[in-house]
Amino acid sequence: MLLRITEQAADQIRASIEEGGMQGMALRVAARRLEDGTIDYAMGFDEAGDNDTRSEQYGIELLIAPTSTELLSGAILDFVTPEEEKAPQFIFLNPNDPHFVPPEAVPDPKP
Repeated sequence: MLLRITEQAADQIRASIEEGGMQGMALRVAARRLEDGTIDYAMGFDEAGDNDTRSEQYGIELLIAPTSTELLSGAILDFVTPEEEKAPQFIFLNPNDPHFVPPEAVPDPKP
């Protein structure tokens, strides 16, 4: 699977859809490599383009443009509260990032 999302991330995405009045929209995830080799991410609600890779996980439709597919291959989008932070946030666990440290096993999403 190109990009997986966790159930916690899907719950937060659904809440954002409701709060923002974005019913019927898909979540677009984009990535680009920075000069230092790390990866910069962007997310937003959008309509599908002709060349987008599309998937559905936990009832969330995901869109990825061809320019981001290589960088997002094997990545996981999660929603957690990091130990040093007080507020929960989205995080990307991406083996394509040079600073990636594998987490504990994350289960495959349910359709």
